Amino acid sequence: MSRIAVAVAGAGRAPGSVRLLAVSKTHSPARIAQVEATGQRAFGENYVQEAIEKMDALANSLGESRARALEWHLIGPVQSNKTRAAAERFDWVQSVDREKIARRLSQQRPPNLAPLNVLIEVNLSGEASKSGVAADQAAALARAVAGLPRLRLRGLMAIPAPSRDHAVQRARFRAVRDLFERLRAQGAELDTLSMGMSDDMEAAIAEGATMVRIGSAIFGAREKVKSAA
Repeated sequence: MSRIAVAVAGAGRAPGSVRLLAVSKTHSPARIAQVEATGQRAFGENYVQEAIEKMDALANSLGESRARALEWHLIGPVQSNKTRAAAERFDWVQSVDREKIARRLSQQRPPNLAPLNVLIEVNLSGEASKSGVAADQAAALARAVAGLPRLRLRGLMAIPAPSRDHAVQRARFRAVRDLFERLRAQGAELDTLSMGMSDDMEAAIAEGATMVRIGSAIFGAREKVKSAA
């Protein structure tokens, strides 16, 4: 996306230093195929069953080879009864916020697959309505996840409270980046900072995001797709 390139340049960062995750939740396999045809390969979904239905549909419409080249990220809360399906079908889970969930993903990741890439979701604002581990518990969770087999801890994901104020956006993303850097200083081997969406990606990139999760700016308004968690 040109907005990403412009934001990266404006922040004085290297070209290609920010990955685009196309958030395809609620959008049909046909729309995903249209975006895939432009060269996009990484897609984010909130619900396990909805995503699996799309994966299977795309395997039929695109062919097995092209469908296997897609990279699927689970970005919604992980329910205990969905960890096996998540471990078997996704490449990344960005929303781990409990050791219990991480252990289930580790145990259920098939040995013939590459380790499952994991991000710890943090909730810096302490909002009860949002998922994520508290900042003061992130280090302990990172250590636990890093020690589990079949998982590869890659970094942090965050969804700060929305704001139209660019300075406020940057301050919130800066807090996530600061936590990321503290964990790295403590020895965590992290390389991914997933933050920023359609309305605030510029602020996130200015504060060090390495991956932005973009939905409406790519797909437009959400489609009404029947889904199951």
